[in-house]
Amino acid sequence: MAATERRVPLSAGFDLDKPLYTISVASEILETHPRTLMMYEDLGLIEPYRTSTNRRRYSQRNVRKLQVIQQLTREKGVNLAGVKYILMLLQALKLNKVRPPDDLRIVYELYAEII
Repeated sequence: MAATERRVPLSAGFDLDKPLYTISVASEILETHPRTLMMYEDLGLIEPYRTSTNRRRYSQRNVRKLQVIQQLTREKGVNLAGVKYILMLLQALKLNKVRPPDDLRIVYELYAEII
């Protein structure tokens, strides 16, 4: 299943930053191993909320960002160092109201919803 098929539509009253999902639930949603999510955190690509007992909690914004990361790595063949720079580029494109290249349009649209 493609990342765009799994995403939940944004709704006006939904808090994208509410820490809802444990690492096991987030990894199940994303169809990946929990260790992969830990690696993304170690690389600074994602920063889940931490409870008072230091357990990770992922928000809907985190999950959507992880879907963007997956699309870049799995479908575009980008390594994680490249992902970091592409995410920064996408933020700059949105800030400056510049159209992304056609190859990155879907990724941009996914990421632009949450940045």
